[in-house]
Amino acid sequence: MSQTASVDIPIASPPSEALSGPAHAADAVWGSAMERSRNILREEHGGMPAAKLLVDRAETSFRDSRDAYVLDMQAWYGGDIDKLWLKSEVEGSWGDKLEHAEVQALWSHAIGPWFDLQTGIRFDPQPGPNRTHLALGVQGLAPYWWEVEGTMFLSNKGELTARAEAEYDLRVTQKLILQPRLEIALSAQDVEELGIGAGLSEGSLGLRLRYQVSPLVAPTSASNMNMLSATPATSAAKRAKGLTASMCWPACASGFDGLPGSTA
Repeated sequence: MSQTASVDIPIASPPSEALSGPAHAADAVWGSAMERSRNILREEHGGMPAAKLLVDRAETSFRDSRDAYVLDMQAWYGGDIDKLWLKSEVEGSWGDKLEHAEVQALWSHAIGPWFDLQTGIRFDPQPGPNRTHLALGVQGLAPYWWEVEGTMFLSNKGELTARAEAEYDLRVTQKLILQPRLEIALSAQDVEELGIGAGLSEGSLGLRLRYQVSPLVAPTSASNMNMLSATPATSAAKRAKGLTASMCWPACASGFDGLPGSTA
């Protein structure tokens, strides 16, 4: 059996002329006009600040003879790496007092191509006891296109809680989208003032169907199961307010995929 002899191929150095001249060869022809073109190219590929407003949920629902609503919004401003991120969520019953409200102001820093590290302040105004929290979490796109978010909160009274959300867009057609959504809340201790028990304090499993009329608006219809923890403190406090574990059927509501980002 014959063997092929190895041959060392000489590697020649580039000619000296190859390293001479301007750093950008087009400058030799177009001069300073190329600088503006390079700046435009850099901006179009992410080197610019942008802004986005997303109304993720704007829904009304019918549950146990109580008509309720939820408004979940996010907005951010910044570049590829660092952003100022604002989040707000409001829940309540029509014709009754507000049940829950919170506002978050976060600094978001990209820790990879798919996830951001977020830290900042969360404030819970009335109707419940006021709380101010330090927030630390991650938000991004997990494998198989799951949008996930997980955050830990430390309140001004030393209470440690956490919340995690996950949702997935399953396209039935180009415009009809089925979205399963899971949300859980955890607590490291009993918080009697807020009706929260240690452990799994609350959970929600939902299925939303939306029709994307345009990139800006998508009416939705959904079913949602609110699951309360077996923790006595949580269950007793929730049931005292009439929030027992039950099926929740939101009516057709307007939800927004988002407003187009604007450059600055």
